[in-house]
Amino acid sequence: TVRKLRSMAFRSFRFPILRFGLRALTRTAARSVLTANNSRGRAVWASALLSAGAFALYKLNEEDILPSLRAAEVTPQPTVISETKAHAVYIWIDVKPSSDCKAVAKAVANVEKVVNDIVPPAEADEDDEIWAGVAFGPNFYKRVTGARAKCDNFDHHTRKCPLGLMPASGGDVFVHAKSNNRGNLFEFAKEFIHKLPKDSICCFEDVYGYVYKNGRDMSGFVDGTENPADEDDRKKVALTTTGGSYLITQKWVHDFDCIHGTKEKVLEGWVGRTLEDSIELKNKPAFSHVARMVGTTTPNQPKPFELVRQSQPYGTVSGDSGLFFIGYAASPDNLNFMLDQMVGASGDGVCDHIMKLTKCKKSTFWYMPSQEELRRLM
Repeated sequence: TVRKLRSMAFRSFRFPILRFGLRALTRTAARSVLTANNSRGRAVWASALLSAGAFALYKLNEEDILPSLRAAEVTPQPTVISETKAHAVYIWIDVKPSSDCKAVAKAVANVEKVVNDIVPPAEADEDDEIWAGVAFGPNFYKRVTGARAKCDNFDHHTRKCPLGLMPASGGDVFVHAKSNNRGNLFEFAKEFIHKLPKDSICCFEDVYGYVYKNGRDMSGFVDGTENPADEDDRKKVALTTTGGSYLITQKWVHDFDCIHGTKEKVLEGWVGRTLEDSIELKNKPAFSHVARMVGTTTPNQPKPFELVRQSQPYGTVSGDSGLFFIGYAASPDNLNFMLDQMVGASGDGVCDHIMKLTKCKKSTFWYMPSQEELRRLM
């Protein structure tokens, strides 16, 4: 009973009216017990109930309160820590400089209504539900929030090395949605763009991702082997104290002539894992992708910076295809470390050889506000 009362107190502690209500409820319950049965045992129980309620409400120490308040106050958008689905759509939007940025932000923040119009909550199930989240580029977010913005600097600058370029592509609004029904994602993208203020868009691109060969990249390697699997770990890696998240989006176009024309052992050296079962190489080169992300060639070392990856393959046979990379993090430091390591800007000058088999065509950073932060834009 004490544990239940403490749990109730955690959820109501911020609000004086609820705090008062719980106290009154505790007293009423005690009186009811006394009225119903006047035995000494019932009286003792009622007294203990009353004392436990008072103790739970007034004697909670700061160490107990803060984690509970934090959990109660912040809610990430649905796409951040949830698992991937069979399909995804990534919408990259540039807004006209002359547009009313606050009107655009208000329409963007109403993303949940667009989802509910397509799949009413009462009818949604695992097969057709849509999880959608919206994010903003640094310049646009500053224009919308001004001094109210509670986030770190997340500007993205162009990086390059002898093996390729990671361009700073910019962008104002980014939408990440996922569903097991591709048709629903198309309808969502169409309706979302339609709901934005008239003539506010300069240009946009919608890229549709999908699961390929049970979670493999189109290069044949397993994608996201080290992705945090536990929900608590994903929250720790991806969420800020406000419930928001920084994310990187990159559009990689694979060179299939290179992939098909290169020996398997060479490809494994570039990646740092075996092709068949994704086992980390014991003697991986310093230029391998795994070594670059970990920062060492020593086997099975933890990453100094992690991401919650939501990447998926995309594309067609007649056009470009490859990987749409997207990763969520609690700090822009995680994103900058990854890119600096890939182009050798971390001090050793070693480039990531995964850039031999794929080229980065677009790249930028975004901030995805928590649901509470998003509602303030409406």
